[in-house]
Amino acid sequence: MQRVVRSAVIDAPLERVWALLRDFNSHAAWHPAVAESAIEGGGRSDCIGCVRNFRLSDGHRVREQLLVLDDREHMSSYCILDTTLPLRRYVAIQQCKRVTDGEQTFILWQSTFEVPPGQEAEFDALVGEGVYVAGFAALRAWLQQRGGTAQRIAPRAGDVTRRAQALRLHAHGGPEQMRLGDVDVPAPGPGELRLRHTAIGVNYIDVYIRNGEYGAMITLPGVLGMEACGVVAEAGMGVSGFAVGDRVATLTPQPGSYATQRTVSAEQVVKLPAHVSDEAAAVLMLKGITAQYLLHDLGHVGPGTSVLVHAAAGGLGLLVCAWARALGSQVIGTVSTPAKARVASEQGCETVVVSGAQGFAEEVLAATRGRGVDLILDGVGQAARADNMRVLALRGHWVSFGHASGALEAPPPEWLTSKSATLSRPVVFHYTAEPGALQRRANIVFDALRNGLLRLPPITRYPLAAAAQAHADLEARRSVGALVLVP
Repeated sequence: MQRVVRSAVIDAPLERVWALLRDFNSHAAWHPAVAESAIEGGGRSDCIGCVRNFRLSDGHRVREQLLVLDDREHMSSYCILDTTLPLRRYVAIQQCKRVTDGEQTFILWQSTFEVPPGQEAEFDALVGEGVYVAGFAALRAWLQQRGGTAQRIAPRAGDVTRRAQALRLHAHGGPEQMRLGDVDVPAPGPGELRLRHTAIGVNYIDVYIRNGEYGAMITLPGVLGMEACGVVAEAGMGVSGFAVGDRVATLTPQPGSYATQRTVSAEQVVKLPAHVSDEAAAVLMLKGITAQYLLHDLGHVGPGTSVLVHAAAGGLGLLVCAWARALGSQVIGTVSTPAKARVASEQGCETVVVSGAQGFAEEVLAATRGRGVDLILDGVGQAARADNMRVLALRGHWVSFGHASGALEAPPPEWLTSKSATLSRPVVFHYTAEPGALQRRANIVFDALRNGLLRLPPITRYPLAAAAQAHADLEARRSVGALVLVP
């Protein structure tokens, strides 16, 4: 049995290198020895057991099967099934490791195989130099050329679309209507990116879409989810500022994030700084940006402002409480249980009312010495309406951004006039619609996290296949903090 081992250091971060190498069919894009390649049956190229059938530039044919794909160890292994070369029992391993400074990647490529007697030196050079060393050089060049501008890998036969797993909603109704299955992910067109998700945010808007209240936002069967974190796997023509392997996050007005991969417009994607983890990004895109515009654009929160936050122990509620308190505001929150009250207090609530969404007016008025609050942040809706009207201060602003208890009946105009009050019904996507607005607002959120103005809420993790349980927990108010699906 012959063994060939080669290694190299690539001037690119581990995430970029691995995003390319974990794609079992990417070699046709960057390796000079490969003339054409396709995954047999048009299947996924990151699925254990898939087979790539390719032709070398010298005319030889090779069929290889993916045996191992380990994202934790950044390692893959494959074997040759059939080839016109006199190689037998060929098994190879590729493994990537982060170099200490984090900006380079060490790659080890090795294999064992058998060849006819007397041809050992020939195949040592063919595999070691013609495949491995030449591959390292080509990989360096490919990554360097795309360091500033990500370019699309030219489509190959059987590789125009990718296969991924997704939670598809088959009918409006309960959580049981979501089922895991395979879906096609189209190759990115001009201005688009294909992302491989690493963490996916769960939000109450997903529940509204699932139960049919916002049913027009999705075509059945369809995929829920508005925010996610991942890495760039492929880019369409004309995309600038992103490269394969970049850590990114997305917030989209179209559902579709409950999936292992997704193709989206590059305008709906932001780059992530190193201090923002994948799960943090999946929490902060929708909820963090919502907290940002609620406090800054609508609430104008600062020292002396009094803020009432409903559902203060939820993912958005905890983000708002911590940020408003850091800005100098008096923060009052409502929660449904004493356990949630403790969490809300730890995140910045000075006064916590354990009442759910009703019967909080007396305690809020007492906490503000009868004046009431300047800002109400209300994701509850109808159940809180009467007490909200009691506790809003003169010239106060009531922001209704959700209605978990039922659609809010608008207060009468004469009541608004009696307090010179204002009522807003904002939608986050209207605050990220202008070019560059998503990245600008995300940067404000990420900076607030780094500077300690914003604290992450507790995060409950569910496998992607358990999204139905996440929805059930969210609707039953069993959850505290933010919910994240992990593919």
